[in-house]
Amino acid sequence: MRLLFLVFLICGMGLAGFAVYTAKQRFDAYEVRLAQAQEIERRQIDTVPVAVAARRIEYGTTLTEDNVRFMTFPRSVVNDDWFHDAETLFGDGSERRQVLRVMERGEPILNMKITGFGQDAGIAARLGEGYRAFTIRVDVASGVSGFLTPSDRVDVFWSGRFRGEAVTRLIMENVQLIAVDQISDQDRSRPVIARTITVRATPQQAATLAQAQASGSLSLSLRGIGDVAEAGEVEVNDDDVVGYVAPEPVIAPTPEPVAPRRTVTIRRGLNDLSRETLDD
Repeated sequence: MRLLFLVFLICGMGLAGFAVYTAKQRFDAYEVRLAQAQEIERRQIDTVPVAVAARRIEYGTTLTEDNVRFMTFPRSVVNDDWFHDAETLFGDGSERRQVLRVMERGEPILNMKITGFGQDAGIAARLGEGYRAFTIRVDVASGVSGFLTPSDRVDVFWSGRFRGEAVTRLIMENVQLIAVDQISDQDRSRPVIARTITVRATPQQAATLAQAQASGSLSLSLRGIGDVAEAGEVEVNDDDVVGYVAPEPVIAPTPEPVAPRRTVTIRRGLNDLSRETLDD
């Protein structure tokens, strides 16, 4: 009986070991096939080298070979704003670029996030061709309680007297801020009660803002991120504030026409004998 039990035990252990070995062989074969399929897929995807941040790069940092490395990205996700080689990014090395906003490790370096060669990470580097920097005086009320940061977009309202009437009018929409006081760092998150804000404007817009600031007061209204809807013409006067509606003028009824009256005089000689009034 014991011998028979030992025989069954050995057979069971052998079968279990064979099952484990078979399962391992199948899993290993599956992993090999999966790795081969992934390698074939990688070979089929067209990739290009892209410059990325080698570590966290702060605002205003000079871009060098030490804080940049190149990684491969699928060509389908890469656009013209990305850098594919060191020569395009660094040039001949005589003039360096600076970072306009914080970039995290592994983040692609885009043309919009860095300055041109030899430029400082200041306001001028972010204006672009055909634009000017214009400064507007603000306070805690007109400056949205200090919650404005560079790169925000605002609507500009003018309040003053126009043709003898006090009005507030929307004069400019979706204007980009490039500095708050003397701070142009886009990643500043702490609220600051600003005294001035600097906007990116065309020469015509800058002239409009200058005239508006000289003739009245300007207030800013912060736009939501990605909000590009046009508000259209907006103007409010004192009547709109209190909800006053002018009464309609009372038109007096037109009187009925009165028929003219005629008088007939009968004369004999030098005396008037009778006079009679006739109605038409």
